[in-house]
Amino acid sequence: MKRTAFTILALLFLVVNVYAEEDIAGVIEKQRIELNQKEEMLKKETERLKTLKKEVEDDIAKYTALLEQIDKSLKQAEEVGNKRLKHVARAYEAMQPEDAASRISGLDNDMAVQILLKMESKKAGLVIGMMGAQRATVLTKEIAKLKM
Repeated sequence: MKRTAFTILALLFLVVNVYAEEDIAGVIEKQRIELNQKEEMLKKETERLKTLKKEVEDDIAKYTALLEQIDKSLKQAEEVGNKRLKHVARAYEAMQPEDAASRISGLDNDMAVQILLKMESKKAGLVIGMMGAQRATVLTKEIAKLKM
């Protein structure tokens, strides 16, 4: 009887062991499949990110070139404006200081300051000297602010 019980227990142990091994093999196979799926997802995501990075780099290059073009255009416009302003300043320099003073006094502060700054210092000083004291003071203060 003991021997039969022992044999039955041994057979049960073997049967349970076989089922356990099959379960473990199934679990391992399932994990392998999941790992393969995750690896494939990671590859796809890596490719997507590489593509996105390339698009961003291309956009950065495009916008950098656009900014450089805008900067160049702004500099050209500023140069043209400076040439025109210098031309106007030379015209005022050619006038008698009294005439230049009366005409510049009629301009807004920003324009008057810009013209005076483009004039030779000596001629600008003569023009400011011919202006009314209050207007001369205002323009001198504006010029001093810009020079600092």
